[in-house]
Amino acid sequence: MSEMERLKEIMDRLRGPGGCPWDREQTFESLATFLLEETYEVLEAMTSGTPAAHREELGDLLFQIIFQARLAEERGDFDIRDVMREVGDKIVRRHPHVFGDATLATSEQVLKQWEQIKVEERRGKGDGSMFTGVPVQLPALLKALRISSKAARVGFDWPDRRGLLKKLEEERCEMLRALRDGGRDAVKEEIGDLLFTVVNVARHAGIDPELALQDANRKFLDRFRYVEEGLSRRGLVASPEHRGLMETLWEEAKRKVRRTSPDRRSPSSGTSDSASRRARKAARS
Repeated sequence: MSEMERLKEIMDRLRGPGGCPWDREQTFESLATFLLEETYEVLEAMTSGTPAAHREELGDLLFQIIFQARLAEERGDFDIRDVMREVGDKIVRRHPHVFGDATLATSEQVLKQWEQIKVEERRGKGDGSMFTGVPVQLPALLKALRISSKAARVGFDWPDRRGLLKKLEEERCEMLRALRDGGRDAVKEEIGDLLFTVVNVARHAGIDPELALQDANRKFLDRFRYVEEGLSRRGLVASPEHRGLMETLWEEAKRKVRRTSPDRRSPSSGTSDSASRRARKAARS
């Protein structure tokens, strides 16, 4: 028996007669939060430098997939074998340069071919928009990257970095004008335009803006923790009346604190160790 078959049998036992009451009560709706949490925990483990943690979290994420497939099977929609068959067929279909006669030399060629193949697939389903596959609920920064990347693959992009940087300066000036003269809606629009352009700058530089912002978040937190520790040694806490001292400690932190935290925690790290999070994880382990 393969490990996948064993995992499926475990899931069948949990959901079957005489199985686990908690597992038998779950629905697609109740599992949604767990799926999201496990995804963030995989992201955290990926950057932890600990293979055992990475392996464990991948297993937890896989179990969520098995769980949802089991619920779908009970409804007569599909089962885990259908899931694996469909993704296998799709990957083979989208890699004719590997499984067929086509020949491609660069990653850029692969991405352009991938996008064209997806266009043909959508056309067969009656939806020709290349943005159909971008999830509505994707975080805004990542969604901007996906949208602009897809547009670039069909040639709708700045021809070089010079034009993009000019656009960045244009959007910066428009935001400043809105802050000076515009109302809330105008400021909101211009900030959005500026952020979207920054995402494109990152894309042209080969940088994932989501990861760049996460690093910036970690850097800020590391430095501000240094400020808090400095205040604590003086019997103080962070407050407006200590602004001058906080600025001094901040400058010290910039010289002393590493640019990124050694544990490189994910955006979910603030809640993953909470008592409620541990309790929920224990309940479904």
